[in-house]
Amino acid sequence: MIIMKSKNYILETVVCSSRSGADARLHRMLSTRQLLRRRTEGCLHAWVSRSSDGTGMFLVQAIYSNREVIKNAAALIEEKLDTHDGGIESLLSGPPLIGYFDLEKEDVNVLIAKNNHS
Repeated sequence: MIIMKSKNYILETVVCSSRSGADARLHRMLSTRQLLRRRTEGCLHAWVSRSSDGTGMFLVQAIYSNREVIKNAAALIEEKLDTHDGGIESLLSGPPLIGYFDLEKEDVNVLIAKNNHS
């Protein structure tokens, strides 16, 4: 199998909402999963943000070097976290919205460079 190097990074974006009363627990579990993603080789960065209006909505994003890294991160989360804590599905009010987007490597490198100089 030939694996071609992509000229782009991949931005994974998940938008999800917690069921009533589960905001804090979902936030903790999402944050833990993002920490584990960041430890995956090929994940440039991962973060979770809570909605500014307090509605229990979360934006979960990560930047990966390629699709194989996404699979590796998901497998690691399933093995290390989901099997121990049952996963996040029971804390969600409905299915999450998930999208994958190409990011120009040059744009990401400029962002990183600007943040390192701030």
